[in-house]
This record gives sequence, structure tokens and C-alpha cells, in this order.
Amino acid sequence: MRSARALVPLALLAACSPVGVTPPPVLPGPPPAPRAQPVQRPPAVRAGSYELRPPRSYPEVRGLWVVRSTMTSEEEVRTMVADAAAAGFNTLIVQVRGRGDAFYTSDLEPRGETIRAPDDFDPLALTIREGHLRGMAVHAWVNTHLVWGSATLPGSSRHLVNEHPDWLAVSRYLARELVDVDPRDPRFVTALRRYAADRPETVEGIYTSPSHPEVRERIFSVWMDLLDRYDLDGIHFDYIRFPSPEFDYSRGALERFEAWVSPRLSEARRRELQRVVHGDPLAFATALPDEWDEFRRTQITSLVREIYHEVKARKPHLVVSAAVIADAQTAYGHRFQDWQSWLAEGILDVAVPMAYTPNNGTFQSFVRTAREAAGSRSRVWAGIGAYMNTVDGTLDKIDLARAEDAGGVVLFSYDWAASEGLRLSGGPLLDRVGNERFGS
Repeated sequence: MRSARALVPLALLAACSPVGVTPPPVLPGPPPAPRAQPVQRPPAVRAGSYELRPPRSYPEVRGLWVVRSTMTSEEEVRTMVADAAAAGFNTLIVQVRGRGDAFYTSDLEPRGETIRAPDDFDPLALTIREGHLRGMAVHAWVNTHLVWGSATLPGSSRHLVNEHPDWLAVSRYLARELVDVDPRDPRFVTALRRYAADRPETVEGIYTSPSHPEVRERIFSVWMDLLDRYDLDGIHFDYIRFPSPEFDYSRGALERFEAWVSPRLSEARRRELQRVVHGDPLAFATALPDEWDEFRRTQITSLVREIYHEVKARKPHLVVSAAVIADAQTAYGHRFQDWQSWLAEGILDVAVPMAYTPNNGTFQSFVRTAREAAGSRSRVWAGIGAYMNTVDGTLDKIDLARAEDAGGVVLFSYDWAASEGLRLSGGPLLDRVGNERFGS
């Protein structure tokens, strides 16, 4: 979840924690006075070969992204759900795979290091239970290729950065330096971390290689594990993209590109490049820039397609959504995220453009582009960067999303609203949004 969020210090995302409100005693039965909208059943929307019939449908999705910093204790989770419901929100998109870790029960990846509760505490299970009692939809937010930051290494030996450094993406600027370095050599990951640390505005941390078969299998398995374990309303892709055009120049990715593109070349051209590649591992990528971009774009789209069809085969009602770069040209050309084609092909139910800007005209343009690509209003929810706006600016963005006939809005983020947002808005931001726009 970044896009224009690149302007926000990364420490903010890691440090956000909700206001400490003591939750009410747990009583049997549903909590009193639920505030979410009643569930309604609009006509099914067809996305590709599937009819989307989510178990909890609303005339307008009123969503919140909830960062993993709020998923670390039972008190935080209960307070978050209660706050969101009281303000009239009906959809929670909760970060359960933040950095190659698990804020849910997982046999695949290590438990989130910041979880403070006992080992039997399951943040996602509690969110689902509390949210569903209030009539709210709960979606699992899965960071796809961003798997760690640029500070210290993960503490768990099971974390893929420690266990599988050969799965990691490499910048073009490091490619020649690292091509002959064993990924298990400490110099390898140290170089990746240093590169990210020196470029915090453009590289959030360490990424996995989108073309690596085992990376793809791990991501697929995480989705299916969530699908099978939990009574979810949807699963949400994030960081389903490259960090920049400067990635992935890992040795494995370059070799896979050579194998992918060689059948397209004349015999003479292929042999010419193969002679050069022995001295320059980047020879194929440098000589064939259009094909190189197509290859990288294909890695992202094919994973979305594979996961989408398997989700629908198992649970057709589940909503598959994605946080996408709002500027479609930037998404396509620089992050290799062709989300407009995902909508057109029907391998994504809902696009959530991260239209993070204080400028109303820019915001409206982003939402309009997504709305046109989506076809149906229910297939686009407008992502609002509340942290970049005044309270009035956030309220304006909700109005503009409605004017463009978006199927809903998603605010980034609960965690900011419950911390920094309190100071900037002179009171609970969520309450103002609820009172002035949701009629709560």
C-alpha cells in the first residue's frame, strides 16, 4: 500500500497504534447497537466467468485499511472494530501478511514479531468474529512482494529473507556486483538492505522476485491457507507489483527471461546475445527492453490470474480485490501492474486505486479512470489517503468518489486516524467522517 504514500515516513506506518480505549466486558451474543449498514443483496455482478455474490454486500462500501500495528493485541483489535462500526464503516481490510510474516495462524510463515499477546491469540480470527457480529465484512490484506524493511534482519530463522535469500529481487545497480555472490553470503542481503535504506522514498524495503517459481508457490499457498482457514469476505492484494523499473535483475530472473524470450528471436540474434551474456549478465534485458518489460508484467498478471481462478473454484463468493497504483500509466509502465487488463479480463473483482493526493482534481481523475475501466460501480472502491488531507479534504474526497459513481471508499488508514488523525482533526476523525458522511 504505497503509491503516493511514498511521501509518508515509513516509521509512521510501523509505529501507528490506536488510542487506548478499554473495551467493554465480553458478553454472550452480539454487541449492542451495531452501526454498520444492514446487509443487502444487489444483483450479482459478472467478472469474467464468475458472478460475484459476496456474503455481505452494501449499497456503498465504507472501508478502512487496518495496518498490522493494530493487530498486535486483543484490546487493540476489539477497540478498532468497535470504533469502525460506531463510525458507520462496514468493511475492514486488515493487514495479515505485512512483511513476509503472519498476523493470523499460519504454518507457512513466522508469527508477526510485534504481536504482544499469547501464542494462542489470532488477530484475524478475532477481527472476523467481532466484525461479523456487527454486520461488517472482513477482508485479509496480503502484501505480496514486499517482505521486509531496510533495518535489521527478521528475527525468525523461518522468515524467507533468512531462509531463502535466493528468492529476493535485485536492483539493476547491484546486479553485476551480486551476480556471482552466493545469496547465503551475508554480503548479499546486506547489499539489498543498504540499497533500500539509501532510497526510502522509492524502495520500501526488500522484495521477492516475481518470476521465481518458489516465490509464486509461497504466495499462492498463503492465499489458499487464508481461504481454507477463515470465514473471510475477501482477500486483498497489495504490493502486487515491482518496486520500480530497476528491479528484478537477480541472476535467476535474468536467466528465466533469457529462456522466455529466446524462442521469439532469430537463431542469429539469439546466438549473438548468448555470446555477449557471458561477459554481461544483463545483455538480454538491455538489448530487448520492450520484451524485458513484457516479461516482468507477465509475471505479475499471471500470478493474479492463477490465484483468482483458484479462489473462485474453491469459494466463488469471495471478493478478490487489489490496492493498485492510481495512475494507470505509471502502474503499467513503471511497476508492471496492468490492473486495467485484470478488470477487463475478469481476473480481479475490485480495483482499489490508491488515489492518495490532497488535490481534488487529481483524485477525481484517478477515480474516473478506474470507474471507466471497472465497467460496474461495484468493481471500484476509491482509496483515500486521509493522512495527506485535512478532515475537510477527506470529506471532499468521499463526495467526489460518490460523484464518480464509485462503489465505495476505503480510507488509509484506521491506525493513522486513531493516532495522528486525532491531533490534526481536533477529535476522532472517524467519528467526523461517520457523522458528516455516513449518517452514523
